[in-house]
Amino acid sequence: MFNHAIGNGNAAPTVANGSISNALERSTRAFRTLSAGTRTLLRATNEAQLLQDMCTVIVETGGYRRAGVAYASEDEQKSMRWVVQVGMNNGKAQPVDVSWLNAFGFTYADIPAGRTAVGTAIRTRAPCVGRDILNSPLYAEPQLAIFRQQALDEGYASVTAFPLVADGHVLGALFMAAAEPDAFHEEEVRLLADMADDLAFGITSLRIRELHRAAQATIEKLAFFDTESGLPNRTLQLQAITAFLKQARAENVPLSLVHLKISRFEEISHVLGYQAADQLMKEIARRLSGWASPERPLARIGEACFSMILHGASMEDATAFAHTVLQALDDPIEVCGVALDAPVHASVACDVAAAMAPETLFRHANAALYHGTPVTDRVKVFANARAADYAGRLSLLGDLRRAVERNELRLYCQPKVDMRSGKVTGAEALVRWAHPRLGMVLPSHFIQLAEQSGMITHVTNWVLNAAFSQLRAWPVDDTPQTLAINISAYDFRNPTIVRQIDNLLSAWRIDPARVQFELTESALIDDPGATLVALSGLKALGVELLIDDFGTGYSSLSYLQKFPVDGIKIDQSFVMPMLDSPDSAAIVRSTIELGHTLSRHIVAEGVESEALWERLADEGCDVAQGYFIGEPMPIEDFPQWRAGWEARHVPKIH
Repeated sequence: MFNHAIGNGNAAPTVANGSISNALERSTRAFRTLSAGTRTLLRATNEAQLLQDMCTVIVETGGYRRAGVAYASEDEQKSMRWVVQVGMNNGKAQPVDVSWLNAFGFTYADIPAGRTAVGTAIRTRAPCVGRDILNSPLYAEPQLAIFRQQALDEGYASVTAFPLVADGHVLGALFMAAAEPDAFHEEEVRLLADMADDLAFGITSLRIRELHRAAQATIEKLAFFDTESGLPNRTLQLQAITAFLKQARAENVPLSLVHLKISRFEEISHVLGYQAADQLMKEIARRLSGWASPERPLARIGEACFSMILHGASMEDATAFAHTVLQALDDPIEVCGVALDAPVHASVACDVAAAMAPETLFRHANAALYHGTPVTDRVKVFANARAADYAGRLSLLGDLRRAVERNELRLYCQPKVDMRSGKVTGAEALVRWAHPRLGMVLPSHFIQLAEQSGMITHVTNWVLNAAFSQLRAWPVDDTPQTLAINISAYDFRNPTIVRQIDNLLSAWRIDPARVQFELTESALIDDPGATLVALSGLKALGVELLIDDFGTGYSSLSYLQKFPVDGIKIDQSFVMPMLDSPDSAAIVRSTIELGHTLSRHIVAEGVESEALWERLADEGCDVAQGYFIGEPMPIEDFPQWRAGWEARHVPKIH
């Protein structure tokens, strides 16, 4: 039970050291302290407060004369630092200033200064008891005389310390002192040791929770704010447009959007360098911020482009405002010792009835930057183009309906590789549209249209059948290949989706373990209840589920616990810049660590270079996907590509 005792006590004091009634009273005291400590742990929200409250409970509820926590440092000196101490003053617990104690430089090394109860408990990873310390030769040593004087001043005669061990690592020690010289018999120490173990677990849990919170904050910052200017980004601006459109409809007022673009930005970057261009952008962002307000949110939406919402502003009002702002930005900006004239031009889009979709208003303002109707030499407006836009969408929708019927859709895939073995684990299924007039159309141009029109059900059916057909054709060898299929939020609103997939698995005689479904974060939050039912049904079939594009939308680590997902795909917007961006690298690392903590495997998409591969491998990423491995290809080409990849790379990795 004990490591050893210091002082005049024995290594394993028993009830025989005192009366049976005293031993029972002390066991009761320890049990009372343990119970109060458990309640304290359940209420804990941060580490510092937990330590303070736990020591207070030990003194107030347990009746011990002093309690404290010291943390161990993994340095050469094996130093330890008191974090908190609580003593007894006039019958009440009172915090003690530990700064003067830490000034003595105590250690847990096996030297006289390290042979205190706390130092011994940390060093040996076992409870340590010091009894009758006022008569102990050890505490007469000069290095420890301060503790003897403290015991005299505060009226305690025995001490004990318990190592705080979590995941095999000693965090520090919990210290207690009692008035009785023969305190801390075996049963009392056993109960208090349980309390120390609970405290160590509580500290670790709070640290993990804090890590989750920090990672969540980083995800949200990267997802919604531009790291260079500190302004909201395009995603957050679109959310703001949504809210302002709703308000404008309620108030029956127009809503205008102004986009501002720095002219000659690329030229300045090429001539003076990226840092000079970055400095120019930040200065213009600073000047524009002076015009922003809660009613006029400002965002950076591109490398040299900003966006500002004007609530209640007509087209004429917004145009006049843009002209005024541009005049104020005309003063030269000094960059790298050079006074630059970097003219800014603007565009205006207005929704008089506040009836547009946010993306439509945004797209109109963006289009007007390049193709708008000039109002002044530097301001253009979006006008007379809505009908043409709608006509084009309707025409494409009609073509899409016929595309499914005429078998114009094509199944492509992009390979995925295990980063430890180098073996190909499978691929992600991708759909392309071989349009007879427009050529090969990417999904970004028609999937959203399909979802809005309800055509996505037909597209999903086609993809499922094509993917299962291909899986059936692939040979099953020592590394069975999986195929990941994207499922949209619209698909999850289909109550028959699980039964449909089950029927297809049976019809094609596919092992469910070879099928993965990737779903976006928006699919998770659109209807969490229905989504949970659908995901549970899919998991019951034996397929794997992954969260796609993690971190780009409503990122929440709680999804990893709430929904039965097997893995996370880190979005390429975090992966691709991680070699140059500490923020991106931090979120990738945190996502990998937290995913593994929750037993989820991690896929990184956007692996474009060997340097990214090596960095992700160092961080412990499980699977990689990107152009460094393989570009999207017709799915019929996958087996040949796989053979070539493994012939080149697997021997090198082994």
